[in-house]
Amino acid sequence: MTTKENLPEPSNPLGIDGLEFVEYATTQPQAFGALLQKMGFAAVARHRSREVMLYRQGAMNLIVNAHEAAASTPTLSAFALRVRDAAAAYQHSLELGAWEMPTRASAMELNIPGIHGVADTLIYFVDRYRDFSIYDVDFVPLAGTEARPAAIAGLHWFGVVQSILGDRTADWLDFYQHLFGFSVLPRGQYFGVLPKGTLLESPCHKFYLQLIEPPPGAEDVRWDEGLVRVGLGATDVPAAVRALQARGMVFVDRGAVQPSEKGALTQPYLGGVTFELVHSHLKA
Repeated sequence: MTTKENLPEPSNPLGIDGLEFVEYATTQPQAFGALLQKMGFAAVARHRSREVMLYRQGAMNLIVNAHEAAASTPTLSAFALRVRDAAAAYQHSLELGAWEMPTRASAMELNIPGIHGVADTLIYFVDRYRDFSIYDVDFVPLAGTEARPAAIAGLHWFGVVQSILGDRTADWLDFYQHLFGFSVLPRGQYFGVLPKGTLLESPCHKFYLQLIEPPPGAEDVRWDEGLVRVGLGATDVPAAVRALQARGMVFVDRGAVQPSEKGALTQPYLGGVTFELVHSHLKA
């Protein structure tokens, strides 16, 4: 043919295959670690040279980064996407307008490519997550710990919640759709006990992103953009709630936000960190 065919973009251009890890930054790593243990996570490895710990539960990896952390309240500072080719995913994102990852202390010494996410957060690309993983280089296993502790009630990553400014919805939809191939779910299709905002499904169908705007009447409330919390999926939310309550976790139980078959929300801990449980059809 002499003219270029107008072929559609592939539905999963980066070969995204789920979440590899989420990272929290805090100057209270011990207190946050104790909270994570109540949530079913176990410390499995320590960074070779930095104040960074790897926690794990089932297939979920969670990094606690106290290396030059700025705030005591644990805040979501990064998440990593499993991709087919990390270098290619990084280059593809830059070509489509993503910002190069800012220079600051990161949890990994490996050269893990990443781009600028919302506010000061980072989005990493990881292509080593099967037989050989990124943790084999950067982390030293803790003695006497199980490398892959079982998940409480089959908990697994369900998604990430991000707050956005009211006039930025279109920008963030374009960011996640254009760069990564996310698709927007129809209005009215929600999960969990906090049904608001816009839901996006990953191109691999393994996790979601929820974008929440300032609620009506919140003109006098300070509303910042950022990563708010993670969602943990459970096939049986009431069973997961009971198991976590037995470990000392307390869940919000008032008004519309109370544990149900749809989901549950923990009370705020350590100045504001919460975890959300969501009824999930996803595989653990």
